[in-house]
Amino acid sequence: MMNGRVNPNRTLDKQGIAGASVVHYNLLEPALVEAAVSRGEGHLGLGGAFLCSTGQFTGRSPKDKFVVRTPSVEDTIWWENNAPMAPEAWARLKADMLAHVKDRELFVEDLYAGADPVLRVDVRVVTELAWHGLFMRHMLRRPSRADLDTFEPEWTILNMPSFKADPARHGCRTDTVIALNFDEKTVLIANTGYAGENKKSVFTILNYLLPGKGVMAMHCSANHALGNPDDAAVFFGLSGTGKTTLSAAPDRTLIGDDEHGWSDRGIFNFEGGCYAKTINLSKEAEPEIYSTMSRFGTVVENMVYDPETLVIDFADNSLTDNTRCAYPLEAISNASATALGGHPKNVVMLTCDAFGVLPPIARLTPAQAMYHFLSGFTSKVAGTERGITEPQPTFSTCFGAPFMPRRPEVYGKLLQAQIAKHGATCWLVNTGWTGGAYGTGKRMPIKATRALLTAALDGSLDRAEFRRDPNFGFDVPVAAHGVDSTLLNPRETWADKAAYDAQAKKLVDMFSKNFGQYVHYIDEDVKAAAIG
Repeated sequence: MMNGRVNPNRTLDKQGIAGASVVHYNLLEPALVEAAVSRGEGHLGLGGAFLCSTGQFTGRSPKDKFVVRTPSVEDTIWWENNAPMAPEAWARLKADMLAHVKDRELFVEDLYAGADPVLRVDVRVVTELAWHGLFMRHMLRRPSRADLDTFEPEWTILNMPSFKADPARHGCRTDTVIALNFDEKTVLIANTGYAGENKKSVFTILNYLLPGKGVMAMHCSANHALGNPDDAAVFFGLSGTGKTTLSAAPDRTLIGDDEHGWSDRGIFNFEGGCYAKTINLSKEAEPEIYSTMSRFGTVVENMVYDPETLVIDFADNSLTDNTRCAYPLEAISNASATALGGHPKNVVMLTCDAFGVLPPIARLTPAQAMYHFLSGFTSKVAGTERGITEPQPTFSTCFGAPFMPRRPEVYGKLLQAQIAKHGATCWLVNTGWTGGAYGTGKRMPIKATRALLTAALDGSLDRAEFRRDPNFGFDVPVAAHGVDSTLLNPRETWADKAAYDAQAKKLVDMFSKNFGQYVHYIDEDVKAAAIG
């Protein structure tokens, strides 16, 4: 049995996914919400938001992600970063999951990955959870109803949270698995209810395909000046660094909050929605994101709420620190209708420094930008990955190592070429700690971060007086309008200056040790820009 709208020549049975009791094709948001509530997947919240729990898995499972090792990708995958799966194990996993589909109710959404019609990838998402379908309708871009009649899925994601993998049989690590096969253009996801695995699988696909076309794939948010798409900016950063919050500025147009490409025509959003962290979300600090929490169809994950009044407790992290909401871009009043922008005038790299060493903003030369992009220093914040309960300093190359199937230098050289070609100004912004390390200092005031970014984007900060940082050699502004000048010199925010110096040396040594892995792959100017 089937219902909904679909290309009759591309139904699941024609893809070899057969035997389901019911298949719902391309249901719209109201029908998906109705199905999710009636099936007991969650509850209807205030304003029609969908409140749900992702169960045991409240974050990604990066150690359970695999790439099938076939001859066609053998020489292009960064195997030190991507766990291989044997083709024979994949075949068994796929056969067993297809058998698991039989007599189950399935939800199918046909969607676009990429706002640029020339470069987009057409993705079919097949899941047994109605709310996963709703989530992905927010996350990717939605074809018109008429376009569904001729939709040809290039990639297919089959997500079965109720299926448990067998490590001995399926060549995986645990009973949870996320496996990508670039030959078959298929992703298999099993034994996790965390919807973000769907989203990041698509990102991984694009991160492999687009560089092969000379297009830079970026883990970043992006915006542009009101009325001027050519005055664009991108914000690199891992989850918890402020990509979503800082790009959703009321005086600029939001292009997207997480994943973008940079081609010869400019930048474009991969997605059609936003996936924002909601722990301690406030109406005063982030009114646009806050308002989506009572919007019909918004997916609200792992938030604690009063069972009678349905009022959400934004401070309650008893389920996870990684509480989130997913909503379409049009929920943000200043979002771009096209999700396209010109070539960025500013490239911002966001880091969450748990050591409390880095200044709130620094200007980078192109070589320094390459160095910090490849380093990808930040802190994994609590909850984003399983087992992370407090900030942990880490180097995640290109600010997105878990989603990078190719070697880091591929992305680094693409970015370096685009910066050089289009003359972007580069900045490093620390949204982490000041006045001490995590546990002693405090988080960087968001008001100060916003003021510094505003000055950077409008060009006024570039004309300020700068000092050379003794530890990293980049330029740091001496003063900025609306910002306490003491904050701009992190050493002065520490009560114990000797402790700061020791901490700074420790961080510099960590940078140097980490960067050793790239020395044989980079140009001399980047080597010279390494430290100090």
